[in-house]
Amino acid sequence: MSEKFLTDAYSLESPEATRDHYDKWAASYDAEIAENGYATPGRVAEALKAQITDLSTPVLDFGCGTGLSGLALRRAGFSTVDGMDPSSEMLDGARSKKAYRTLTGFDIADPAPVAQNAYSAITATGVIGIGAAPPATFDLLMHALPRGGLLAFSFNDHALSDPAFEGRLNDWLDMGAARLLSKEYGDHLPGMDMKSNVYVVEKA
Repeated sequence: MSEKFLTDAYSLESPEATRDHYDKWAASYDAEIAENGYATPGRVAEALKAQITDLSTPVLDFGCGTGLSGLALRRAGFSTVDGMDPSSEMLDGARSKKAYRTLTGFDIADPAPVAQNAYSAITATGVIGIGAAPPATFDLLMHALPRGGLLAFSFNDHALSDPAFEGRLNDWLDMGAARLLSKEYGDHLPGMDMKSNVYVVEKA
């Protein structure tokens, strides 16, 4: 197993390169991430739980990867979790964890893979960032939510170093189109000394 998959993930420059990288990484992903103490899935799940009273509310785990985020949501008490990911190999890993009601692939070039108003709670754990999904993915997920819907997501240190990512969030907040319910900086990959912000926003 090589840590090169993890370090290379932050230098991918196209959606297709991202999908291909994660397809190849799928078999060793869980072990490599675990070695580095991946903390963000649990933090995102707990942050969302703090804002939801009915844990039977269906949650879409967007960019679910091998399912570590879905497992974290189930451990937090959410009973209905659906996953979406563009990597078929990653979805195979997620399927083996049996944490999801449904798992769906999508074309990474599809500008709107999530049906509008299909979910009132969406997570994007470690999904939006440098070498992964672009800032516009935040808009995509917010547009998919109904009014009052919640998006729980993370930006790691790499994303936080690029003003385009938090800038997209701030655009929504400044326009009054969203309300920030929580924001916490903490561990992301302690083994790499990397942290992340975890946010929950409500669509206005």
